Amino acid sequence: MRKGQIQTSGEEKREEGVAADDMAPKKHQGLIFIAVIVAFLALCVAPLTAELPSSRPRRKTAALKMDEAALYVINEVESEMLLSIMSDHCFQCFPQPVGRIPAGPGPGVPATLGFTVSTQHALILQLNSTPLNTELCRMHFHFGEHGNYSLWVKNLNDLSQVNCTMLFFLASYLHSPYHVSVYSHIYLFMFCSFGFLIDVLILTLLVFVRVVESSAESIIPATAGRRLRSLDTFRGLALVVMVFVNYGGGRYWFFRHESWNGLTVADLVFPWFVFIMGTSISLSVNGALCRGAMRSHLLRKVCWRSLQLFLIGVFIINPNYCLGPLSWDSLRIPGVLQRLAFTYLVVAVLDVLVARVHQDSSLTDVWWYPAHDIFLNWPAWICVITMETLWLCLTFLLPVPGCPTGYLGPGGVGDFGQYPDCTGGAAGYIDRWLLGENHIYQTPSTRVVYQTTVPFDPEGVLGSINSVLMAFLGLQAGKVLLHYREQHRQIITRFLVWSFLLGIFSAVLTKCSRNQGYIPVNKNLWSLSYVTTLSCFAFVVLLVVYYTVDVKRWWSGAPFFYPGMNSILVYVGHEVFEDYFPFRWRMANSQSHSEHLAQNLLATSIWVLISYVLYRKKIFWKI
Repeated sequence: MRKGQIQTSGEEKREEGVAADDMAPKKHQGLIFIAVIVAFLALCVAPLTAELPSSRPRRKTAALKMDEAALYVINEVESEMLLSIMSDHCFQCFPQPVGRIPAGPGPGVPATLGFTVSTQHALILQLNSTPLNTELCRMHFHFGEHGNYSLWVKNLNDLSQVNCTMLFFLASYLHSPYHVSVYSHIYLFMFCSFGFLIDVLILTLLVFVRVVESSAESIIPATAGRRLRSLDTFRGLALVVMVFVNYGGGRYWFFRHESWNGLTVADLVFPWFVFIMGTSISLSVNGALCRGAMRSHLLRKVCWRSLQLFLIGVFIINPNYCLGPLSWDSLRIPGVLQRLAFTYLVVAVLDVLVARVHQDSSLTDVWWYPAHDIFLNWPAWICVITMETLWLCLTFLLPVPGCPTGYLGPGGVGDFGQYPDCTGGAAGYIDRWLLGENHIYQTPSTRVVYQTTVPFDPEGVLGSINSVLMAFLGLQAGKVLLHYREQHRQIITRFLVWSFLLGIFSAVLTKCSRNQGYIPVNKNLWSLSYVTTLSCFAFVVLLVVYYTVDVKRWWSGAPFFYPGMNSILVYVGHEVFEDYFPFRWRMANSQSHSEHLAQNLLATSIWVLISYVLYRKKIFWKI
């Protein structure tokens, strides 16, 4: 462990930000006390919500797992039936058969067969008569977790007409363990937020008294020559959510990656981390050049850091450790840190070669001066646009054996099962051809909903081109901060303009729909619309954080500021120690969302606490 700076962007003078928090130790004690209380309450509430008794009789069934419900099909029709099920999130899919329900043994004597169904998303249930394969009924229904349901199928007065009725034996939607768990978490969140606001209010009053009575130093140093806390705060926010999601996010579906098109909370954080990395590159390269650093020295430094990131990703936090000792035959080559390494290398090299140290004062008279932060960087823009053109050509023009040209679908049972082995189209084909099937991710998010069987890597080669675009847009945010330093109105205006333009571009690409656009938002592919949409969000979030932390100084950035200052250490550490106490322990009920949520929240909070302690000790991991 070395003292220095953490970010791969090469930012210097980490210790400058430390003085900003040498105020009121009571502040940090109060925040830690609140965090401990919240964690304790979460641990107390978890077993209560997991074992909440039912107030109504329930059908006895086999033990249900998390996000599962029991469905009993009661057949009073005098013919065998086939039950097929399809998830709402499965685009252009046929209902998949799950079982046959025999005909009743006699008049008035129904046949009953039980099934286990998913409760994460609404399902489409379809019953067909086996002899003629005619559809008897079709129903759209969202099951509640651990509920017992009965689908009653019977003839009406006319024997040719079949009626399907869904009955459920559930304590109550509002009082089921699932909903009590959700409401308890909302309560804990509100409690934590309220305590934090009270703490901030007290701190504000204390600081105000200190300033008036003793002319003490302000919470945040003067803007001139100081480090922007908003960047580390934004980076820390993305990192904390990323750690929470990687630890499981309470096993809720919205804290998992989307199966294909669309967005969940888990899909937001990695692109934001890439975006803020680009912003930091702009500021750090400018600072190094202003201090007289040679560009050749910076290029060597960039290459060395990229290599370190890549090696850490391949050999230290490779997910194949779950299968035992690493083997060259099945070593996964792509990954999160590997993508960060490639993205950092490309964007940092471009900025080192193109960045200008001093601005020519004569430029104020040219017609393009209002956009000079873009035009002065035109060689880098040409390179990035060329790379994006390459992505478009490979994605939509590269012939893929057995697949339609320009295919962006998930394969499997998607697209009505026509292209089962075409997951990801050109992106998947390039990874399998270039790296080999054994060296990419084996369990993609498509395998559950779309029942895919081919490997697909969400951090693959083709998607890395768009991650460069994401970081470059972050770099552009850094250029805005540099060119309009201390001009807060100009910075905020340009952030809003960038966000608006990127939002319009995303709306055109997606047609404001999830699946019907020209290029849908897709995290697995890192599609162009995914990058523009997340960049739009990132400009807005950075604007809000910048305004509240660096302009108005309403917020110091805590607690996200601390992991943002030690981001690589926190990320690598949470991956390496994921299966060790106190980050994970044996649960009383492993099928309880509440227990998983309490464990994941506590584990994430511990990493925030570790980063705070390291910050106070002025210890930062430098690579």
